[in-house]
Amino acid sequence: MSNYKQDIDNFASLKATQNGTWDRIDPEYAARMKVQNRFKTGLDIARYTAGIMRKDMEAYDADPSKYTQSLGCWHGFVGQQKMLSVKKHQGTTAGSYLYLSGWMVAALRSEFGPLPDQSMHEKTSVSSLIEELYTFLRQADARELGDLFKELDAVKASGGDTRAVEAKIDNFETHIVPIIADIDAGFGNEEATYLLAKKMIEAGACCIQIENQVSDAKQCGHQDGKVTVPHEDFLAKINAVRYAFLELGVDDGVIVARTDSLGAGLTQKIPVSTSKGDLASQYNAFLKTTPVNSVADLNDGEMVIKQNGELVKPERLPNGLFRFKENTGVDRVVLDCVTSLQNGADLLWIETEKPHVGQIADMVNAIREQEPKAKLVYNNSPSFNWTLNFRQQVFDNWQETGKDVSAYDRARLMSEEYDSTELAAEADAKIQSFQADAAREAGIFHHLITLPTYHTAALSTDNLAKGYFGEDGMLAYVRGVQRKEIREGLACVKHQAMAGSDLGDTHKEYFSGEAALKASGKDNTMNQFDV
Repeated sequence: MSNYKQDIDNFASLKATQNGTWDRIDPEYAARMKVQNRFKTGLDIARYTAGIMRKDMEAYDADPSKYTQSLGCWHGFVGQQKMLSVKKHQGTTAGSYLYLSGWMVAALRSEFGPLPDQSMHEKTSVSSLIEELYTFLRQADARELGDLFKELDAVKASGGDTRAVEAKIDNFETHIVPIIADIDAGFGNEEATYLLAKKMIEAGACCIQIENQVSDAKQCGHQDGKVTVPHEDFLAKINAVRYAFLELGVDDGVIVARTDSLGAGLTQKIPVSTSKGDLASQYNAFLKTTPVNSVADLNDGEMVIKQNGELVKPERLPNGLFRFKENTGVDRVVLDCVTSLQNGADLLWIETEKPHVGQIADMVNAIREQEPKAKLVYNNSPSFNWTLNFRQQVFDNWQETGKDVSAYDRARLMSEEYDSTELAAEADAKIQSFQADAAREAGIFHHLITLPTYHTAALSTDNLAKGYFGEDGMLAYVRGVQRKEIREGLACVKHQAMAGSDLGDTHKEYFSGEAALKASGKDNTMNQFDV
């Protein structure tokens, strides 16, 4: 017996015990509503998706071609449409996640209005967006299952064999997928990090990404002025997230430890070293210092530390921050990553200034000398000029191998005049294969784009507005949007149904029977799209 039919039988048995008071309850309708609401709580989702992510990580370890991907989503509808599209075009949601970007929460979801990526937005807006995303994904499940129930009813009405449709219902693939959720630098101290992590997990997050910047001085990873914290401070926050997972019963929750050290030249404080070569000592070894030979070398209020048997004073800026030595970013990244993995992190995130497989691979290989299974979540960031970066990479490679590059101006390679050239074609091919190449050669398990839907919303709106308020008028919408939706099979062309009108009609019929006032009659203009 199928699970669906078993549920019907179970509800029928329960109904029989109610002495006739449930006579108007249809066991099959109850079974349908149960199937359409597989995940009752956010914790159900977190536990389910954590299992998916762990299996995907194991699969990647065995075969680097099995990397995973996600796009950043700033609204539940965006996440829903993304997963509907993935399932429609790829045939499965496997290997596809959602990314919740702190940048987009700040820019698009704050009650203060658009804000920079500096942890100034309301911290609860992060957990609220996770809940919203999963609400929309569950609605996508309910909608598609509703279509299967209609198919089942049609087969029943014709006297056909229902087993094939019941199998579709029992084997339905959910749109619920893992979310990698950005907690920034923890929004405060380790207790604040723990409290917010709990909210995020309760909303459904199985994976939390945390960075090693100072919480109250946090900057976007692709801007200047980044300040990192000592390892001890960062590890305390990793511990806080792990305790939150364990407390809530998500024992296999995933923690992504992000390091911004490659582009960060400052630290907030000098940690206390208690033994030679400990973490604090290793961190302090990167500080930019000058020798202290006597008290005369010091000004009032200056700090002195002992390093390698000598007294030195760290370079301190007027704001009290300390500067690192130049060209130590890579070494600090490696130490950050090894330390994080050895203290509870599951995945790494190295924020880089450009998308370069060789650069990433060099760092990952150094990390893997100590942690062989190290793997990354990588930000395929829109902050990179991908066209210019890859054209310049090809230019440099050609120049190194002796190929004639006299027809190209390296500084102007972004120019449209180069679009049809051999160099541009090779660069585009490298962009196309970047994720597969980096997964194979640089240990990248998960590729994401932080804020793609921010840019697609801007571009599509610009194109529509340009035509609609210009000469095209209504044709701009019809030709550029609606006609494409119809011909490309987008479900949201029937926006009333996408917003839940069909589901609502079904429920009204369950609850009220023939007295139900439904929206889907002959005068519903959505019927015009049944062509």
